[in-house]
Amino acid sequence: MRTAHVLATLVTSTLLSLAIAAPAQAASTIDYVALGDSYSSGVGAPGQSGSCLRSNYSYAAQWASRNSPASFQFLACGGATTDDVLDTQVPAMRSGADLVSITIGGNDAGFAPTVITCLTSSDSACAAKVNEGKAYVSNTLPAKLDATYRAIRAKAPDARVVVLNYPLLFGTSSVLCEMSIAKRRSLNSGAEALDAMIKQRAEAAGFVYSDVRDEFAGRGVCTSRPFINGLTIIPPQNSYHPNSSGYTNGYLPAFTGSAA
Repeated sequence: MRTAHVLATLVTSTLLSLAIAAPAQAASTIDYVALGDSYSSGVGAPGQSGSCLRSNYSYAAQWASRNSPASFQFLACGGATTDDVLDTQVPAMRSGADLVSITIGGNDAGFAPTVITCLTSSDSACAAKVNEGKAYVSNTLPAKLDATYRAIRAKAPDARVVVLNYPLLFGTSSVLCEMSIAKRRSLNSGAEALDAMIKQRAEAAGFVYSDVRDEFAGRGVCTSRPFINGLTIIPPQNSYHPNSSGYTNGYLPAFTGSAA
């Protein structure tokens, strides 16, 4: 018994010594900046605050909470366009960022007015409004994305920049929905055109493109367990934005897989 006691004491003392001698886990040295629009600020999730409607449920804030970067600048803002990123967000970035994330382009292409048209008008009016957005995406948006990406690279020349796209808003199998199947298909086709252009310009800039559509597959509005809010009255801005599950189980894994 005495031998066992001595051995136990020695083992315990050794483990305690090792624990004391072991250095604490080094804090992350990554300086992370989250840029972009409402899909990066966290609109649609609980706890939005300030004029930019930022939420701790956003993928950016969740990633920062889980990874403890050396610094975190949360500059994404609901309603932002490429001009807002250029004029306000990029100038506010501290130089020397190591990691940057961004969603941008949806508001440039007329996200809100297009959704409103599709909610309040006919199938044909919805399709026409979506086609108007597609024309903008093809003809005007590329130069705006290029200018935005150049400004980010100039401010953070050594950063890993992850450009995330937008999910398809709707499931199209259910007949019962706040929009007709024709409208849902039109809006989804607009998202596909926007995503294709974002991918093209992000890769041309040498950035990492992260496609969230796999994570959101089968989880759009009018599905049984959606990751995206449908039409909401209070607060209205949550309409057709990811809910907390969409940010946690959709955007966060898509970003995490591309951040390293």
